[in-house]
Amino acid sequence: MIDGMWVWGAIGLILLTVEMASGTFYVLWFGVAALCTAIAVWMFPNMPHAIQFVMFALLSFSSLAIWRLNYKKTETHSRVGQAQGEEIGRVGIVFEACGSNQTGKIRFTQGLMGAKEWVAISNQVIAEGTEARVIAVEGNALRVEPNQ
Repeated sequence: MIDGMWVWGAIGLILLTVEMASGTFYVLWFGVAALCTAIAVWMFPNMPHAIQFVMFALLSFSSLAIWRLNYKKTETHSRVGQAQGEEIGRVGIVFEACGSNQTGKIRFTQGLMGAKEWVAISNQVIAEGTEARVIAVEGNALRVEPNQ
């Protein structure tokens, strides 16, 4: 018959392999618990199977619970590429006229959210070559007004 230490060791390595494939950190704790149980069975070879299973269960769920309590989840809704407020007030040059009935384009000397040229919308007509200031970000366009 196969020694219990080798069984727990194999289960632990299989669980750690599954963890490496998934990268979720949930299976990790079960693999570590199985390896700890293997070490305990090696140290105490006559340990009953019931105690081995209880030890595995306690180690698994307690380590998982401790990890969940201390795990700091990062923000899931990333704002990469989205306006965060620092664009408001930036000044650029309108190079395609814009007004209430037409969209235009504005160019910045230094990139704004990764681009130098943006679609511009305005409530009033802004002629080509006029400086304009960003007052809002609306989807993929910038709402601008003449810079005064």
